Amino acid sequence: MTKNDYNPTIGSAVIQPAIAMLETQSVAAGIEMTDAILWESDIELLFATHVQPGKYVVLFTGSIDALRSALRRGVEVARGDLVDQLLIPQIDPRVCEALRRRDEPLSPADGELDAVGVIETTTVSSCIAAADIALKEANVELLELRIANGLGGKSYVSMTGEVSDVRSSIQAGARHAESSARLARHVVIAKPHPELVAYL
Repeated sequence: MTKNDYNPTIGSAVIQPAIAMLETQSVAAGIEMTDAILWESDIELLFATHVQPGKYVVLFTGSIDALRSALRRGVEVARGDLVDQLLIPQIDPRVCEALRRRDEPLSPADGELDAVGVIETTTVSSCIAAADIALKEANVELLELRIANGLGGKSYVSMTGEVSDVRSSIQAGARHAESSARLARHVVIAKPHPELVAYL
């Protein structure tokens, strides 16, 4: 594991209930876009950084109106370099907690689990959105949220809980990613092998 495999981190920044993200296929375009939205809107930057494979992501928070204004400006500036975007008016706090971590899972998986679910996406934005939807769908526990780095540009979220809850959550998150053609794969594993659990 190298520093280039870590998630971007938002550190101790204060996150308001609403967040937004813009993702470009060009680092240069992403930097230009970020400058434009900071001049345009009253937002707080949470992170702005390159991710694999040569993309650029910017995550920011603020009022809904400010975020919408920033998204409009970002889309206008990025033009054809825009890969994805998101706006979540009421982010699940567990997603924010996951984004504050660097590499270790939020809840180390030890022993037996009833079920594990994974959603894998082709963009950072779609994974964060899928994670938020999945966590709100049923009573599940977030295991890990990994975005882009060390994954060739893909991202994934994993969670655990009772089989029925995990299945409902994974299906809800996967449907959202699939609706924008960002879903790479999703799985639900009932009673995962204890040796696998140690590596989740």
